[in-house]
Amino acid sequence: MSRVSRQGREELVVGIGAGAAGFSDSFGGHERGGGPGLATQDMVLNIGPQHPATHGVLRLRLTLDGERIAACEPVVGYMHRGAEKLFEVRDYRQIIVLSNRHDWLSAFSNELGVVLAVERMLGMEVPQRAVWLRTMLAELNRVLNHLMFLGSYPIELGAITPIFYAFRERETLQAVMEEVSGGRMHYMFNRVGGLKEDVPAGWLDRVDQATAAVRSRMPQIKDLIFGNEIFRARTRGVGVISPALIEAYGVSGPIARAAGVDFDLRRDEPYLAYDQLRADGVLQVVTGEDGDCYTRFEMLLDQVQVSLDLVEACVDRLRSIAAGPVNVRLPKILKAPEGSTYAWTENPLGINGYYLVSRGEKTPWRIKLRTASFNNIAVLPEVLEGCVVADMVAILGSMFFVVGDVDK
Repeated sequence: MSRVSRQGREELVVGIGAGAAGFSDSFGGHERGGGPGLATQDMVLNIGPQHPATHGVLRLRLTLDGERIAACEPVVGYMHRGAEKLFEVRDYRQIIVLSNRHDWLSAFSNELGVVLAVERMLGMEVPQRAVWLRTMLAELNRVLNHLMFLGSYPIELGAITPIFYAFRERETLQAVMEEVSGGRMHYMFNRVGGLKEDVPAGWLDRVDQATAAVRSRMPQIKDLIFGNEIFRARTRGVGVISPALIEAYGVSGPIARAAGVDFDLRRDEPYLAYDQLRADGVLQVVTGEDGDCYTRFEMLLDQVQVSLDLVEACVDRLRSIAAGPVNVRLPKILKAPEGSTYAWTENPLGINGYYLVSRGEKTPWRIKLRTASFNNIAVLPEVLEGCVVADMVAILGSMFFVVGDVDK
C-alpha cells in the first residue's frame, strides 16, 4: 500500500492479495466513508494481472471514489509473444500453427482467416467439398467457444453448477472435432488450398448425433441460468453499451449484436458457403436491444442454436456432394505474388481481420492481425465508469475476450 499524488490529488494505491494486509488499519478501524469528518481520497485498486477476477493475465487499474469506479485503465501486454513478427520468418504452411493460438477457444476460425488471405493472394479456387467442410467446422468451433463462456461466466457471479452442464456439451462436440483433426484445441486442420484430409467414414452421421444431443440438452443450461434470480439481478441493466459506443470502439460479434447493431460478416460480406446458407434461410442474425450483461449472455445461447442449424444444413449438403478432393495440390515451395490483401471473418468473439503483405517470397513480409478481443477490452473505461466494484466482475466477464487474443 502506498500514497501517491496525481494532478494535485492524493490517491491511495492498494493491491488485491497478500499485499493488501493491514488495509483496514489504515483507516483507524473504520471503513471508507464510515464516519463524519473522515477524510476521503481516491484509491487506486489493481485488479490483476494475476487474480481470479480477471481472465488470465489482464490488469485493470481502477480509480475508486468509495465503491464507485471513477476511472479504469486496462493494462495489456503481459502475454504478448510477438506472433506477428514470428509470421515473418515462417513460410505460408508454417504460419498456420501460430495463427490458431492467439484465441485458443477459436483455433479453427483463426486458421481459417489466414488461409483465406493467402488463397486470395494466390487467386486459388478451393474444392467445393472443402468449402462446405470448412463452414461446418467453423460453426462447430463457434459452439465450442460459446459453451465455454456459457459455463465460465456464471462462476464469476458465484454459480459453479452451469460449467458442468456446458462442459458436458463441449465434450460431446469435442469428440467429433478430435476424431476428424486429431486435436482438441489447436486443430491444425486447415491448409492453404483446402483441408488436411477428408473426413473419416461415418463421421457425418456422428456429427448429426452430436448436434442433436447438444440441441436437446441446451434448454437445461438456459433454465439453470436464466431461471436464477441472483443471475438476473446481477446482470439486468448492468454494463449497458450503446450502439454509438460500439461503433466508436469497433466492438463486434455478440457484444455488438446485443446492443442492437445488426451486423454479421457471414451475412453482410459472405465467405465460404455462408451466401448459400443465407439464401436457403438457414443463416439468421440474432440481435438484442438492451446491450447489458444479461442480453450479451443471451446472445450466446441464441447463437448456439443458429450454429447448430448451420451445422445440420452443412451435413445435409455434404451428403449430396460427390466424393472428391478436399485440397489443391501445391508446389514444394509456395510463394505468394507481390502485393497485399485483406481478409476478415466473423470469429466467435467478433470480427477478425488479416492484412497480408507479400514481396514475392515464401514467407509473408507482414501479417497484421485485427483481433476482436482487443476492441472488446478497449471499451471497458467507458463502460465501467460510475459502476460499483461488485458490478465490475459481472461486466468484465460479459465482454467475452481471450487475453492471448488481446495481446497476440
